[in-house]
Amino acid sequence: MHLSLVLKAFFTNNRFVFLLLILSHLSFSQANKDSLPYTFFNDKIVLFSDIGYTGAPFTLKSSFQDGVDKLHYKNNLRAVLGLGGSYKWFSIRLGIPLPIEMRAAGRFGHTLPINLGVDFTIKKTFIDIDFRSFTGYAIKNAYQWNDTLTKLKPNDIRSATSTNSFSVNVWYFHNKDFKMQALRGRNGHYEKSVHTWYLRNTFDVFGAGNQDQSVIPLQFKDSLNTKLSASSFGAVDIGVIPGYAYVNRINNWQFSILAGVGGVLQTKFYTVNGETRSFTGLQPRYDIRFIGGYSDPRYFVFLVTDFDNKSIRFTSLTYNQTFYTLRLVGGIRLEPKEKKSGRK
Repeated sequence: MHLSLVLKAFFTNNRFVFLLLILSHLSFSQANKDSLPYTFFNDKIVLFSDIGYTGAPFTLKSSFQDGVDKLHYKNNLRAVLGLGGSYKWFSIRLGIPLPIEMRAAGRFGHTLPINLGVDFTIKKTFIDIDFRSFTGYAIKNAYQWNDTLTKLKPNDIRSATSTNSFSVNVWYFHNKDFKMQALRGRNGHYEKSVHTWYLRNTFDVFGAGNQDQSVIPLQFKDSLNTKLSASSFGAVDIGVIPGYAYVNRINNWQFSILAGVGGVLQTKFYTVNGETRSFTGLQPRYDIRFIGGYSDPRYFVFLVTDFDNKSIRFTSLTYNQTFYTLRLVGGIRLEPKEKKSGRK
């Protein structure tokens, strides 16, 4: 039989088969398109609590006297209990500092921490605004150069020393399926792996001060280096940090990591005897965040970490600080009560 007649007969008698194949393909494509890698529980009331602590240690590096090249400033860690709730787009949390200090007050003094923040999502963009303040530090192992201290009381307690940080971050995630709401596990969780590159646009104002006294102990005062007598160090910077984000959930265990490296344009300054001097330069920045835990539709338990590195480089002096948070978050997702309809 001629080939054209065979093809004509085949297509004529199998139109219905081809129609089914086309409809099946379209349905499968649509199903894949509609299938989401995450689940939101916007119809559930979420009650959660967390406990953890925040730190903001910093170092000052220079060629100090007596062979000292670095000073380590440590804050006393205080446990914070968080209580909160969430429903649909609205979420609220109250943090209560507990009278529990992780380090001995006789060695590290007392630290007053303040942390205020807000965050929200707009399409592919996640925005967080954060203010952190810590008052009360101790210079670790100061007995090595301070004769008034001993190994039993090795640290120089400086209750007036404080640090502050105000940050505005705008995160752009290239993959539209990367959702911070599901990543953090309160109102949702992931069903499978998602990865994406991101850009974090950052604006920061931060620094350290000691009221009207020198941040650096007077033992290291140097008439040839006025920065060693500064009562405050600070910077304002703006920059972009590209990075990579990954999240997955296996057998109800979810884990994620965000990591990136970039740079900022920085205006840095220090104040000596009421006079402020400023300079402009470039500084590197990096991101690293890990969130992981267990989640099912009824409840969740997550370990949440956050490391925010900041630095200032002057001539002959470098300031490095890391603001970090470690929290264990747990909560339950409650089904809403069904409304009664009609009358008996």
